[in-house]
Amino acid sequence: MSRAAVRYVRHTLRHAPEGGITAEAFCVNDRCRATSGPMNDADSAQMWCLTHTGRTGHELFRRVFTDLARVSREEDES
Repeated sequence: MSRAAVRYVRHTLRHAPEGGITAEAFCVNDRCRATSGPMNDADSAQMWCLTHTGRTGHELFRRVFTDLARVSREEDES
């Protein structure tokens, strides 16, 4: 029979700044289905929504934000 020692190691999941953030907006008007497409910053996606509302009067959007995340092992405090 073999024996094994098991140790719990804490990890943390954090935003990886080098990956940036991608924002995308979708018009949810029943007949529209327009999308901003992926954009490199939230301000650009917001401007797309405002412009789309100005042109169409559509006021409701679904927004999606994605980023890269990194798992890192927490340092021992002992």
